[in-house]
Amino acid sequence: MADKEPEQGTMATVSPQIASPIPSGEHTVWADVSPLLEAACQDLQDGELIHGETFNLFSAMSALEIMDPKMDSGMICKYYSVDEAIENGAAPIPLSFDRTVDVQCTIDIMDHLLSCEATWHRGHSLAQTVFSCIYLLRPDRTSSHALLHSYCSVIRATCKAVIAVVSDARTHEEEDLFIMAYGLPLTGDGDDKCLSMLNAVEETICRQLRACKSPLLKNRAPEDVEPLQNSFDLEEHYCRALLCRLRFRKHFYHVLTCMRRPQGRGLELARKHIASCLLELDLIRNSSTFLSNNSFGKDDSEDTTTASGRQPLGFDSSLNCRLSAPTPPRAIKLLSWKKALDYFVKLLRDLDNICSYSLDTFLEGVFRFVVQFQKSQPDLVARSLLQFLLVQDGKLYGRDPLYAVITKAAGLPESAKNHENLKNQYIVQLGQLVINLLRVLCTNSAWQRRKLGKILQDWRVIYMQMEMAFKKDIAEIVSISNGENAWMKIFQHILIWVEEQTYWISSRFLVLGFELELYSPSDYCMVYWYLSVVLIKLVEKIHLRALMNNETGKRKGKKKGASKDIGKDFRIPPAVSFLQCQVCLAEGLVMMLAALRNEHMIAQSPSPFNSEYERFFQHFELLQKACIPDNITYDSYEQSTRLARISNLVTYNCFKDAQKIAKELKSSFSNDPEKLVELRRIEQVAEHNSVALNLIHKVGGLDPSLKISFEFNHHPYFGTALVKRS
Repeated sequence: MADKEPEQGTMATVSPQIASPIPSGEHTVWADVSPLLEAACQDLQDGELIHGETFNLFSAMSALEIMDPKMDSGMICKYYSVDEAIENGAAPIPLSFDRTVDVQCTIDIMDHLLSCEATWHRGHSLAQTVFSCIYLLRPDRTSSHALLHSYCSVIRATCKAVIAVVSDARTHEEEDLFIMAYGLPLTGDGDDKCLSMLNAVEETICRQLRACKSPLLKNRAPEDVEPLQNSFDLEEHYCRALLCRLRFRKHFYHVLTCMRRPQGRGLELARKHIASCLLELDLIRNSSTFLSNNSFGKDDSEDTTTASGRQPLGFDSSLNCRLSAPTPPRAIKLLSWKKALDYFVKLLRDLDNICSYSLDTFLEGVFRFVVQFQKSQPDLVARSLLQFLLVQDGKLYGRDPLYAVITKAAGLPESAKNHENLKNQYIVQLGQLVINLLRVLCTNSAWQRRKLGKILQDWRVIYMQMEMAFKKDIAEIVSISNGENAWMKIFQHILIWVEEQTYWISSRFLVLGFELELYSPSDYCMVYWYLSVVLIKLVEKIHLRALMNNETGKRKGKKKGASKDIGKDFRIPPAVSFLQCQVCLAEGLVMMLAALRNEHMIAQSPSPFNSEYERFFQHFELLQKACIPDNITYDSYEQSTRLARISNLVTYNCFKDAQKIAKELKSSFSNDPEKLVELRRIEQVAEHNSVALNLIHKVGGLDPSLKISFEFNHHPYFGTALVKRS
């Protein structure tokens, strides 16, 4: 390893046989250091390195190992510049003087670019994926090749649009997507007219396709319609293979531009282009049989990046390795052509899901849609476009002010939206918290959980500030006017809603731990216990808000002098019963796991590194710092579970309660398929655990070979007991 830079007037070269592409300058002379390196290698022992007097540990951490392909970017370069690559024939124009071969090579370039683009979307460097294409790096060179020139133009325009989407959403950091162009030519001359060029080329190929299909034109004069390539029998297949690739690029670019229109105005049109994209992708996939059958020198492996199986012309990923980032170059394995097609199919379906969204103005519906959307594990581009749709210009969908959205979510009447006090500092801060929450919910699961844990404290602080302001205003009011009284009611509604959202964020934080597999089986009991406590608080707040809304509605319709009890006809909302069902399931799992632990019927693997108390603090530190809920400690968890026994659980079976509530709720959610699926899952978990509980009670103590474990085969975060004999 080495850390010393060559002194002024001296530069290093690895091999004396290779002439340097950089000529010696007035103050720079190339010198061969190979003998020095060879001598050093013979003398150095393993672990030793050459260093100067000022070399320290910090320098060692940032030192580069010479001749290591993973660290020394110069070692993996076939060409040292784009001009050198072009001079050596790496990117010829035309691709071949044989027109059939030229078309084949053009299709290979299109397919390989698709694989590069999908690999870039998955988090690799733009410079080492899409812009490993030499034709993209020199836009002027392709001008004489209309087909390739138009395709390269729309690729550059598409990359620019994707970078703009991800940059605006500010989500590139979570996926490590390199949005920095590092001087890459993202914009070529005439790229603003890329669709016009693409349409012109498409029309030409359409005429060639019609010409080869018409029997009357088989004996046409050569000057009428010039064929695409030399072989008439292959003309139709090559025309179709090119058309589906060109049309896919056109429609995909339209999808990106339509979805970026303000206030969701382009969503309907984007869906039409998405449908066209999916159709063209099917045609692209089907063209692989013809292309591979008419290919020579092909690679039959599954990792090939072209439909024909050939290596494409005009690509060198090492050309831009110095531009990829201020770090050693990554080893990049491109997605295969088939996997790239699968990626774009999934991306388009995720985008179609976004476009089919009804732009719900209720925040509860917005949060629910985003959570449901995340279950399909969308990639960064789809999540960035969703975030762009939700938050524009500090408003929901770019049209609904946040204070109006919050008052609606809190169950306040329409008249409350125009109240002058709604623009005070607390409501403005609360609106910013809602925007931040929407952005966090659009991130990937790991990033989302980390951010949710941190913003919990912000929600807790705003609640405490609003509560103090509310109490202060109440104390100052001696004679309450109608306006002041109305503001107090608005403030009270919003306070309850803020608490409700705080507990919802907490439950989301805990549930994501199961999705990310952050909990070990020995931690399930404490996690379900904390989840049940949070869900109980959430039920209380939703119930209280529903009661207040019911009270407001009753008073509006109440006649003067009537003394009817406001809460007499109140019915528990289905949303509350649904959460109660989950509470029963969580409590049942807590008591079941605690009883199995207390009676030594489940394998315990104590960690040699930390105690149960320390794990409790590690899992719930962010919740504890935000005091969510109040007065919840490890001692309260230990006291509530230490007396649990299997015999007691059989007498009072929480799983049966969950089953009963789930069955009763099905009629309330008959028009909500997502809720029905969730209720069915809860029923399955409750039923299996109830059966397992009875079995353990009957034979558990008599059969020491009984082994009990928990799996998540019916529900993503409510475990199902599995009882086996070893």
